[in-house]
Amino acid sequence: MLSILTLNIQATSRRRADGLLRWLADRPEQILLLTETSTGDGTAYLLDQFHRAGCHVHHPPLPGDRGAAIISRIPVTARPDLTAGLSVPGRAVAATIDTAPAVTVLGVYVPSSDRAPAKVERKRAFLASLTDALDRMTADERAHLVLGGDYNVIPRDHQPPYPGVWRPFEYALFDALTAAGLTDAHTHLAPGVQQHSWFGRAGNGYRFDYWHIGAALHDTIRGGGYLQEPREQGLTDHAAVTVDLDLPVDTTSMMVSSGVAPATLF
Repeated sequence: MLSILTLNIQATSRRRADGLLRWLADRPEQILLLTETSTGDGTAYLLDQFHRAGCHVHHPPLPGDRGAAIISRIPVTARPDLTAGLSVPGRAVAATIDTAPAVTVLGVYVPSSDRAPAKVERKRAFLASLTDALDRMTADERAHLVLGGDYNVIPRDHQPPYPGVWRPFEYALFDALTAAGLTDAHTHLAPGVQQHSWFGRAGNGYRFDYWHIGAALHDTIRGGGYLQEPREQGLTDHAAVTVDLDLPVDTTSMMVSSGVAPATLF
Protein backbone atom coordinates (compact mmCIF):
# COMPACT_ATOMS: atom_id res chain seq x y z
CA MET A 1 0.00 0.00 0.00
CA LEU A 2 1.33 3.42 -0.96
CA SER A 3 0.37 6.00 1.67
CA ILE A 4 0.91 9.74 1.30
CA LEU A 5 0.32 12.64 3.70
CA THR A 6 0.24 16.39 3.15
CA LEU A 7 0.47 19.03 5.86
CA ASN A 8 0.81 22.81 5.80
CA ILE A 9 3.48 23.49 8.45
CA GLN A 10 2.74 27.24 8.73
CA ALA A 11 6.38 28.28 8.12
CA THR A 12 7.22 26.51 11.35
CA SER A 13 9.32 28.20 13.96
CA ARG A 14 12.24 26.33 15.45
CA ARG A 15 10.18 25.85 18.63
CA ARG A 16 7.23 24.22 16.83
CA ALA A 17 9.53 22.18 14.62
CA ASP A 18 10.34 19.71 17.42
CA GLY A 19 6.68 18.80 17.88
CA LEU A 20 6.08 18.58 14.15
CA LEU A 21 9.11 16.34 13.77
CA ARG A 22 7.86 13.92 16.39
CA TRP A 23 4.35 13.84 14.95
CA LEU A 24 5.49 13.35 11.36
CA ALA A 25 8.19 10.80 12.19
CA ASP A 26 5.60 8.63 13.92
CA ARG A 27 3.26 8.60 10.93
CA PRO A 28 3.10 5.42 8.78
CA GLU A 29 2.99 7.18 5.38
CA GLN A 30 5.97 6.65 3.08
CA ILE A 31 5.64 10.06 1.40
CA LEU A 32 5.24 13.35 3.27
CA LEU A 33 4.34 16.50 1.34
CA LEU A 34 4.89 19.66 3.38
CA THR A 35 3.49 23.02 2.29
CA GLU A 36 4.15 26.56 3.51
CA THR A 37 7.77 25.71 4.06
CA SER A 38 10.12 28.66 4.45
CA THR A 39 13.80 29.59 4.52
CA GLY A 40 13.66 29.94 8.30
CA ASP A 41 15.35 27.90 11.02
CA GLY A 42 12.27 25.76 11.72
CA THR A 43 11.88 24.39 8.20
CA ALA A 44 15.65 23.91 7.86
CA TYR A 45 15.81 21.94 11.10
CA LEU A 46 12.82 19.76 10.23
CA LEU A 47 14.07 18.84 6.77
CA ASP A 48 17.65 18.34 7.94
CA GLN A 49 16.57 15.85 10.61
CA PHE A 50 14.72 13.74 8.06
CA HIS A 51 17.67 13.95 5.70
CA ARG A 52 20.03 12.81 8.46
CA ALA A 53 17.72 9.88 9.15
CA GLY A 54 18.18 8.70 5.56
CA CYS A 55 15.08 10.08 3.85
CA HIS A 56 14.99 11.60 0.40
CA VAL A 57 14.24 15.32 0.85
CA HIS A 58 13.36 17.62 -2.06
CA HIS A 59 12.83 21.31 -1.27
CA PRO A 60 13.10 23.69 -4.24
CA PRO A 61 14.74 26.97 -3.20
CA LEU A 62 12.47 30.01 -2.99
CA PRO A 63 14.28 32.83 -1.18
CA GLY A 64 11.96 35.18 0.66
CA ASP A 65 8.82 33.16 -0.06
CA ARG A 66 6.96 30.07 1.09
CA GLY A 67 7.13 26.78 -0.76
CA ALA A 68 6.74 23.00 -0.67
CA ALA A 69 8.89 19.97 0.13
CA ILE A 70 8.67 16.20 -0.35
CA ILE A 71 10.13 13.84 2.24
CA SER A 72 10.23 10.20 1.18
CA ARG A 73 11.07 7.04 3.10
CA ILE A 74 11.32 5.15 -0.20
CA PRO A 75 13.43 5.95 -3.28
CA VAL A 76 12.03 8.69 -5.52
CA THR A 77 13.30 10.68 -8.47
CA ALA A 78 12.96 14.46 -8.29
CA ARG A 79 11.04 15.97 -11.21
CA PRO A 80 11.92 19.67 -11.46
CA ASP A 81 10.91 19.50 -15.14
CA LEU A 82 7.26 19.34 -14.09
CA THR A 83 7.41 22.52 -12.01
CA ALA A 84 9.81 24.63 -14.08
CA GLY A 85 7.00 26.23 -16.10
CA LEU A 86 5.00 27.42 -13.10
CA SER A 87 4.79 31.16 -12.49
CA VAL A 88 6.45 30.57 -9.09
CA PRO A 89 8.32 27.24 -9.47
CA GLY A 90 9.35 27.05 -5.81
CA ARG A 91 5.71 26.89 -4.81
CA ALA A 92 5.63 23.30 -6.08
CA VAL A 93 7.66 20.11 -5.84
CA ALA A 94 7.41 16.86 -7.80
CA ALA A 95 8.88 13.37 -7.61
CA THR A 96 8.26 10.03 -9.31
CA ILE A 97 7.94 6.91 -7.17
CA ASP A 98 9.16 3.55 -8.42
CA THR A 99 5.90 1.69 -7.82
CA ALA A 100 4.19 -0.59 -10.34
CA PRO A 101 2.96 1.38 -12.17
CA ALA A 102 5.18 4.40 -11.48
CA VAL A 103 3.36 7.26 -9.75
CA THR A 104 4.30 10.93 -9.81
CA VAL A 105 3.46 13.14 -6.84
CA LEU A 106 3.06 16.85 -7.55
CA GLY A 107 2.69 19.00 -4.45
CA VAL A 108 1.63 22.65 -4.58
CA TYR A 109 1.31 25.57 -2.20
CA VAL A 110 -0.97 27.95 -4.08
CA PRO A 111 -0.42 31.63 -3.21
CA SER A 112 -3.08 33.16 -1.01
CA SER A 113 -4.68 36.51 -1.79
CA ASP A 114 -6.87 39.19 -0.34
CA ARG A 115 -8.34 42.04 -2.38
CA ALA A 116 -4.95 43.54 -3.24
CA PRO A 117 -4.71 43.48 -7.07
CA ALA A 118 -1.08 42.31 -7.09
CA LYS A 119 -1.88 39.32 -4.87
CA VAL A 120 -4.95 38.44 -6.91
CA GLU A 121 -2.93 38.51 -10.12
CA ARG A 122 -0.14 36.41 -8.56
CA LYS A 123 -2.64 33.74 -7.57
CA ARG A 124 -4.38 33.88 -10.94
CA ALA A 125 -1.07 33.47 -12.76
CA PHE A 126 -0.02 30.53 -10.60
CA LEU A 127 -3.29 28.65 -11.09
CA ALA A 128 -3.16 29.28 -14.84
CA SER A 129 0.41 28.01 -15.02
CA LEU A 130 -0.56 24.93 -12.98
CA THR A 131 -3.34 24.14 -15.45
CA ASP A 132 -0.86 24.59 -18.30
CA ALA A 133 1.60 22.23 -16.57
CA LEU A 134 -1.09 19.54 -16.35
CA ASP A 135 -1.90 20.04 -20.03
CA ARG A 136 1.78 19.63 -20.98
CA MET A 137 2.07 16.24 -19.26
CA THR A 138 1.72 13.14 -21.37
CA ALA A 139 -1.65 11.45 -21.04
CA ASP A 140 -0.02 8.50 -19.29
CA GLU A 141 1.80 10.61 -16.72
CA ARG A 142 -1.32 12.64 -16.01
CA ALA A 143 -3.26 9.40 -15.54
CA HIS A 144 -0.70 8.26 -12.94
CA LEU A 145 -0.47 11.61 -11.16
CA VAL A 146 -1.16 12.31 -7.49
CA LEU A 147 -1.69 16.05 -7.03
CA GLY A 148 -2.04 17.54 -3.57
CA GLY A 149 -1.22 20.23 -1.09
CA ASP A 150 -2.70 23.52 0.02
CA TYR A 151 -4.72 24.94 -2.88
CA ASN A 152 -5.96 28.00 -0.95
CA VAL A 153 -9.32 27.69 -2.73
CA ILE A 154 -12.63 25.96 -2.04
CA PRO A 155 -15.00 24.23 -4.50
CA ARG A 156 -18.40 25.62 -5.48
CA ASP A 157 -20.30 23.15 -3.29
CA HIS A 158 -18.30 23.96 -0.14
CA GLN A 159 -20.24 24.33 3.09
CA PRO A 160 -20.43 27.02 4.25
CA PRO A 161 -20.27 28.58 0.77
CA TYR A 162 -18.87 32.04 1.67
CA PRO A 163 -20.66 33.84 -1.18
CA GLY A 164 -18.83 36.73 -2.77
CA VAL A 165 -15.43 35.76 -1.37
CA TRP A 166 -14.14 33.54 -4.17
CA ARG A 167 -13.53 34.53 -7.76
CA PRO A 168 -14.43 32.54 -10.90
CA PHE A 169 -10.77 31.76 -11.68
CA GLU A 170 -10.39 30.14 -8.24
CA TYR A 171 -13.41 27.87 -8.68
CA ALA A 172 -12.15 27.11 -12.19
CA LEU A 173 -9.19 25.21 -10.73
CA PHE A 174 -11.51 22.32 -9.89
CA ASP A 175 -12.97 22.38 -13.41
CA ALA A 176 -9.44 22.05 -14.77
CA LEU A 177 -8.65 19.14 -12.45
CA THR A 178 -11.81 17.33 -13.53
CA ALA A 179 -10.97 17.96 -17.18
CA ALA A 180 -7.52 16.46 -16.53
CA GLY A 181 -9.20 13.28 -15.25
CA LEU A 182 -8.21 13.85 -11.61
CA THR A 183 -10.49 12.59 -8.83
CA ASP A 184 -10.90 14.32 -5.46
CA ALA A 185 -9.88 11.50 -3.10
CA HIS A 186 -11.99 12.74 -0.18
CA THR A 187 -15.13 13.16 -2.29
CA HIS A 188 -14.56 9.66 -3.67
CA LEU A 189 -14.18 8.14 -0.20
CA ALA A 190 -16.84 10.17 1.62
CA PRO A 191 -19.29 11.73 -0.86
CA GLY A 192 -21.37 14.51 0.64
CA VAL A 193 -19.23 14.81 3.79
CA GLN A 194 -17.82 18.31 4.29
CA GLN A 195 -14.37 18.53 5.80
CA HIS A 196 -12.41 21.61 6.86
CA SER A 197 -8.62 21.80 7.04
CA TRP A 198 -8.18 25.40 8.22
CA PHE A 199 -10.21 27.64 10.51
CA GLY A 200 -10.25 31.43 10.57
CA ARG A 201 -10.16 33.58 13.68
CA ALA A 202 -13.97 33.61 13.84
CA GLY A 203 -14.04 29.81 13.73
CA ASN A 204 -15.11 29.60 10.08
CA GLY A 205 -13.91 26.38 8.46
CA TYR A 206 -12.37 26.07 5.01
CA ARG A 207 -11.27 23.04 3.02
CA PHE A 208 -7.98 24.23 1.57
CA ASP A 209 -5.94 20.98 1.52
CA TYR A 210 -6.55 18.16 -0.96
CA TRP A 211 -5.44 15.05 -2.81
CA HIS A 212 -6.47 14.55 -6.45
CA ILE A 213 -5.78 11.21 -8.11
CA GLY A 214 -5.17 10.44 -11.79
CA ALA A 215 -7.63 8.37 -13.82
CA ALA A 216 -5.45 5.23 -14.00
CA LEU A 217 -5.17 5.23 -10.19
CA HIS A 218 -8.84 5.87 -9.42
CA ASP A 219 -9.63 2.25 -8.63
CA THR A 220 -6.61 1.96 -6.31
CA ILE A 221 -7.94 4.50 -3.75
CA ARG A 222 -8.49 2.54 -0.54
CA GLY A 223 -8.51 5.07 2.27
CA GLY A 224 -7.46 8.40 3.63
CA GLY A 225 -8.91 11.36 5.42
CA TYR A 226 -8.41 14.57 7.35
CA LEU A 227 -6.37 14.41 10.55
CA GLN A 228 -7.06 17.32 12.90
CA GLU A 229 -4.40 16.40 15.49
CA PRO A 230 -1.61 18.71 14.23
CA ARG A 231 -4.00 21.67 14.34
CA GLU A 232 -5.56 20.71 17.66
CA GLN A 233 -2.13 20.20 19.23
CA GLY A 234 -0.96 23.65 18.10
CA LEU A 235 1.76 22.25 15.84
CA THR A 236 0.36 24.20 12.86
CA ASP A 237 -2.92 25.84 11.87
CA HIS A 238 -3.89 23.17 9.31
CA ALA A 239 -5.16 19.60 9.41
CA ALA A 240 -3.17 16.90 7.63
CA VAL A 241 -4.68 14.97 4.72
CA THR A 242 -3.81 11.38 3.82
CA VAL A 243 -4.54 9.05 0.92
CA ASP A 244 -3.86 5.32 0.58
CA LEU A 245 -3.41 3.71 -2.84
CA ASP A 246 -3.43 -0.03 -3.40
CA LEU A 247 -0.06 -0.15 -5.11
CA PRO A 248 2.87 -2.40 -4.24
CA VAL A 249 5.69 -0.77 -2.29
CA ASP A 250 9.06 -2.47 -1.85
CA THR A 251 9.35 -2.38 1.95
CA THR A 252 12.95 -3.62 1.77
CA SER A 253 13.88 -0.19 0.40
CA MET A 254 12.34 1.70 3.30
CA MET A 255 14.90 4.13 4.69
CA VAL A 256 13.01 5.02 7.85
CA SER A 257 10.67 2.46 9.39
CA SER A 258 7.01 3.42 9.17
CA GLY A 259 5.35 4.24 12.46
CA VAL A 260 8.68 4.53 14.27
CA ALA A 261 10.41 7.73 15.27
CA PRO A 262 14.09 6.85 14.67
CA ALA A 263 16.48 7.72 17.43
CA THR A 264 18.57 9.59 14.87
CA LEU A 265 15.80 12.16 14.56
CA PHE A 266 16.11 13.15 18.17
